[in-house]
Formats: sequence, structure tokens, C-alpha cells
Amino acid sequence: MSDSSLPAPTTLPAADRPEAAARLREALLGVSFTADGLLELLGAPAYAALARSETVPALRATRGDTPLELLVRLFLLQQPAPYARVADVLPVEECLETGWLARSGADELAATVDVRPYGGSDGEDWFIVSDLGCAVGGAGGIGSREEGVVLGVGGASTTLAGITVRAPAGSALDLGAGSGIQALHASRHATRVTATDVNPRALHITALTLALSGVPAADLREGSLFEPVGDDETFDLIVSNPPFVISPGARLTYRDAGMAGDDLCRTLVQQAGERLNEGGFAQFLANWQHVEGEDWQDRLRSWVPRGCDAWIVQREVQDVTQYAELWLRDAGDHRGDPAAYQERYDAWLEEFEARKAKAVGFGWITVRRTAAAAPSITVEEWPHSVEQPLGDAVRAHFARVDYLREHDDAALLDGRFRLAGEVVQEQVGLPGAEDPEHVVLRQHRGMRRATAVDTVGAGFAGVCDGSLSAGRILDAIAQLVGEDPALLRERTPAQIRMLVEQGFLEPVD
Repeated sequence: MSDSSLPAPTTLPAADRPEAAARLREALLGVSFTADGLLELLGAPAYAALARSETVPALRATRGDTPLELLVRLFLLQQPAPYARVADVLPVEECLETGWLARSGADELAATVDVRPYGGSDGEDWFIVSDLGCAVGGAGGIGSREEGVVLGVGGASTTLAGITVRAPAGSALDLGAGSGIQALHASRHATRVTATDVNPRALHITALTLALSGVPAADLREGSLFEPVGDDETFDLIVSNPPFVISPGARLTYRDAGMAGDDLCRTLVQQAGERLNEGGFAQFLANWQHVEGEDWQDRLRSWVPRGCDAWIVQREVQDVTQYAELWLRDAGDHRGDPAAYQERYDAWLEEFEARKAKAVGFGWITVRRTAAAAPSITVEEWPHSVEQPLGDAVRAHFARVDYLREHDDAALLDGRFRLAGEVVQEQVGLPGAEDPEHVVLRQHRGMRRATAVDTVGAGFAGVCDGSLSAGRILDAIAQLVGEDPALLRERTPAQIRMLVEQGFLEPVD
């Protein structure tokens, strides 16, 4: 679907007037209506409060009469502003004609959409367009418009953007585009960007986001999952923050899967493999059920398409009551009729009980198309803090998978390694003890992993600077500790392999 053929609801600006969006963009930038300008104006506490859907601190911080304060109140806080004052800052008549603004009373103007400044990873000044009241946080009970509402930037959106591999790509697919943030990021490193969504309003808003951000228009297509994509179309990158919420029904288009249990996420992952070019990545946020009597890791391994490596990270687990409460509150149901809230809560628990689901996991799924005869599938739980962006760390993980797959133990001992940057050693033991009970290596970058090693592993890692082969280092350690070098060479490769796999050691050849 081209931009010009997108549906044009009267409540949204025109998506086929890029020149008007360009002039509005110029005016916004002219008064520092940017992510940096917003942070400087509001201060860190009020800026952070906006991400929690709390607007009072920002309202208090914009009680002056500067052009920037005016635009924050107008576009982010949905406060009407005097026509004459807005005309000093924006091309008012063109904004009225193209629908970015609407008249409110005799002499005031109001925004028709949320416009939130957003900083790109390389310092770009972008703007995310969304429905009124939905620029930050969840829908929060927005009433009768909730069915097709389009949200702005949330934690899930930025998480996916952060973990996405940013290698140059000939083609990228943003599946379930929403407000267009993933397509926006992809435009910086992909020659061709395709964005799909089942909600035509989302496609319209994606077009506005791209135009107002000054990036090329994407190929926008309406439909569910991979339906809008031709059978012969493949991509170097597929990203999706799908409506992954496991719920009884599909009341909220932006979040509810509308399929039984976690079938939507499973289907999305399974169908991605045949849509990837060799070496291409597909990256998703997802929810999955923890089913009674079933190993959750085995459940996720079964999702991985043939011919693909995979790295799946579970970041959080909630029991079914916590999960239901989270998403009922997201929709604002707790603020309405108590009886209706209880009825919906009961329906969620009924659904989980029928599926024997005892908990729900949340995390990241990355699959990569490979020609390897034995694809690698890693499923792990890592609920601890990480350092975003992680795109380079994700790409490095799969590079290490390739290295380890191509090197048996003998080749591993012939290889040379370097200790990764910002890895420290911690020793745990009783005060005054001669030897530590545990030696732990800890990363301060990327995944920030920690792993216990024995004294040989710690000594080996500390010596690795890329100059000596692993075998020669082990021979030297064997001489120091009085151990048979052959036996040490036999038992240590498994530990070296683990340190490489987790990113503590980097191959240098």
C-alpha cells in the first residue's frame, strides 16, 4: 500500500503531504522541540515522569511563555493554545489544512495527534506520532477509541530497538508497525523498508512518523502477520513488537494477540525462517506460557524454524494473577466498574486454567538463517540488568556460535583468545581464608553476565591477550600447579568453550 492510498481518518493529519510535514519539522526543530531540548526544559524527573504517563510535573515545568513550552503543552500534553501565539511558531494555516492542528473554540488551537521528540541512536532528531493521550505509557483506559488506538514509544518499543542488529541491510520488514518506531530505526541501515500492520490507522500514523522525522517513506501494507508479504519476498532483517499479550479475546488491537494462548508469537517465529535471506536476522519481543507438566525451554525450542540458529532470552516471569492484573491496569479497567473489572479478571484466569498455564514469560527471540548442518539453539533465563543498546552484542553472539561450531577441541586449543573488555574477577570466601570458595568473572558491558570458574579457568582468562595459543597457556599453567599437561588439555576445552560462548573470551584468529 502506498502512502497516497492510506486511509485518512478525519482525526488524523494527511499522510500524502510530505512537504507540509517537512515545514512542520523545520519549525519544531527551530525552537529545539527535540529530545535534548525536552530534557533540558523539563529536567530529568519530569522527563522521566512522562514515560510513566504522569503529566503533572511537565505541566508545572511549562508554565512559561517560550515557544518550546508552548509546543510541549500543545503536542505532548494536549493543552489548547492561543491561535496568535501558535502562529508565531508554526505554519498555522498549513497545519490546519493538512490536519496537524484543529480549531478549539473561537481563538484557540489543539493538536490532533501526539508528537513526541525522539532521539535516534546516532543523534538524529526524530518524532514519533501517536493517538492523543498515547504518546507515553499504556492506553490507560482511553475509552471508546481503545479498539484501534495507536500508542507511541513505550518500554517494549525501545527494548526491541535496542536489541536489533544494525548491520547494513538490503531489505527490512517491520511487522506490526504501530507508530513506526522500528521502521524509523531500520531506515538508517536498510535500503528498502517494508512496514505492515493489521490496523490501517497504524499504517497512517507510521507514514506520519516517517515524514515528520525526515526519512524516506516505507512500503506500507495492511494485513496480519506475513499475509501482506509476497510468497517470494525475503528480507535481511525482520523485526516485530507484536500484540503478544495472552488474553481472553482481542479487545485491544495494539496489544492483544487475538489467537489462542501464545499461538501468535509461535506462528510469527515459525513463519519467519522462510522469509529470511541467508544470514538474515528476525527479532521479536514475545510472551509464552509456562504450561503445567511442560518444560518452558523445550516449548520455545519447538518454535524455532528449521535452518535457523536461535537465541532466546527470558527476561521476566509472572504468575497468571500478576499477569492478568498488569494488563487489566494497562487498559484502565481497574478505574471503571468494579463488577466489570472482576468479571474480566475472572475471564483471564478461566482462560489460563483451561490451558493449564501457571505463569507467563516475557523476553527476546532472535533467529538467524544459517546453512549450517546443525543449527544452534540457546534458550536461557537472564532477568538481570543489561546495557542497551545490545544489537552489537546480539550479532557477536551469533559470530561466536559460528566460531565454536567450526572449531573442535583440538582447533580450540590451537586458537588464540583475548579477554573481553571490562571483565573483572571477584573472589568469594570467608574472611581470612587462604583460598576463595568461588571465583567469579563478571562483565560490565553488554549482557553483564557473571559466571563461576575454577582457578585454572580464572588464570587462563587472565593471561589471554591474543599472543599465545590456548594450548600453550594451559601447558604453562600445568607446570605452575604441578598438573599433567595432557590431562589439563583434556578437561579444560569445555570451560574455554563456555567462556567464549558467553562473551568473556574473544577469538583473535
